Amino acid sequence: MTTCMKVYAIDHVQLAMPVGGEDQARKFYIEVLGLEEKPKPPLLARRGGVWFERGALKIHLGIEQDFRPARKAHPALLVEGLTELIQKCEEAGYTITQGEPLEGYARAYVSDPFGNRIELMEKV
Repeated sequence: MTTCMKVYAIDHVQLAMPVGGEDQARKFYIEVLGLEEKPKPPLLARRGGVWFERGALKIHLGIEQDFRPARKAHPALLVEGLTELIQKCEEAGYTITQGEPLEGYARAYVSDPFGNRIELMEKV
């Protein structure tokens, strides 16, 4: 008997945030990164949190009562216009850290308003 089962893609990335952080999340993920908010299904919306999307990219932020930011584990987002995005992050008050060289990419790190590490990568 042959199995057709396969894992083939990531549907979304879930990051944690503290209670009441939805407006801060919107300012960063919409105004700085340029994502769009997607309404959460009603049953899930009761828990708080917020979802963002742009095309196939989906980032969900959920409430964690005993919140601790992900400082090592992180999503790596492919971007176009990395230099401009870095400038936009800095103008909004976010600190950028340069990543170690990685063949084929220019990259940098930024932390969201809650301290979650986000890698920004552009193919070169």
